[in-house]
Amino acid sequence: MRVTRVVGRLLVVSAVVAAMSASTSAAADSGPDVGGLRYDETTSVGVHNTYEKATYPRLVDALDAGAALIELDVWTNGAGAGWRVSHENPTANENNCVGDESGGGRSGPRGGDLRACLTDLRTWHDANPAHRPVLVKIEMKDGFGALPVAGSSGAEGSAGVARGPADFDALVRERLGDAVYTPADLLGDAATLDDAVREHGWPMRDELAGRFLIDLIPGTVEKANPLDDLWTDREYAAHVRDLAASGDLASAVAFPAVNGAAAGDPRLRYADESLRPWFVVFDGDASAYIDGDVDTGWYRDNNYLLVMTAAHAVAPAIDDRVPDPAAASARVTELAGRSATVITSDWATLPTVLSQVDPRR
Repeated sequence: MRVTRVVGRLLVVSAVVAAMSASTSAAADSGPDVGGLRYDETTSVGVHNTYEKATYPRLVDALDAGAALIELDVWTNGAGAGWRVSHENPTANENNCVGDESGGGRSGPRGGDLRACLTDLRTWHDANPAHRPVLVKIEMKDGFGALPVAGSSGAEGSAGVARGPADFDALVRERLGDAVYTPADLLGDAATLDDAVREHGWPMRDELAGRFLIDLIPGTVEKANPLDDLWTDREYAAHVRDLAASGDLASAVAFPAVNGAAAGDPRLRYADESLRPWFVVFDGDASAYIDGDVDTGWYRDNNYLLVMTAAHAVAPAIDDRVPDPAAASARVTELAGRSATVITSDWATLPTVLSQVDPRR
């Protein structure tokens, strides 16, 4: 039964991909005219674990289908080489990335590393230079691996190469270059990212055309590791803070995200108060925001980005993979009314819903 379901779903995905490949509108928004609104004033739709082969044949297929958020799970431990992209395998790459620079992101074997995934994003960007803003959500499954393994040659791709925040920045800049909208772009002449968004908000969607935004969350393995007391959110926020203090914020490529719904200001969980103003992106389960004692209007009023995951599970729940398109579209509008910036589910086969953008309320 499970095999039949997976095969059937792959056939549906393949049909959607074929339809989207024939369309020139996949890189654009659908729904109300939102180009005159700021990025934080809208609500768009992304796909959970976009890199999995059962979700899309190739990573670029998600972008062609209209996804405004793609998600990558990254491993950095010394048991394998490079920055690995996989859901459960901590030592190897298992994904739909090909690292293709000449075949539109669809040529060559799948199972590339993070470099390959970023290359596919750049390839798609070059073919669609005015594309919608795309948020690239990266879960650092086991956190950053900043220290080289003893005895390592240090050569690229070896198990001992440092994989810390600065190394991540360098890799992203090498692959995506000016296609990334960075913390320095947002900061402008403000003192902190919090000051910047409270005073000015994020750029207009039209201004962010052709740009990727990257946010980082701590990983499930990292959070379960009793020996890891420095999770990705704190580590990258400190990295951003320190770069800003040294006048080198332009080196940073990503926004650290506060992971997990909580009432009030969830940044109060960070004992180091100097980290708090460098968090302007928040991420958590949609049901926890909607059903919990959370004033989601606080995020809207302060121009913060709020990613609501598992949108299908909000009561009354709808199918997590192939819901009625009208019900899925209505769920997007519902969560726009609860101040989400991006909602995610596994609706890979619904390109009309994926390209939907509503005003955030």
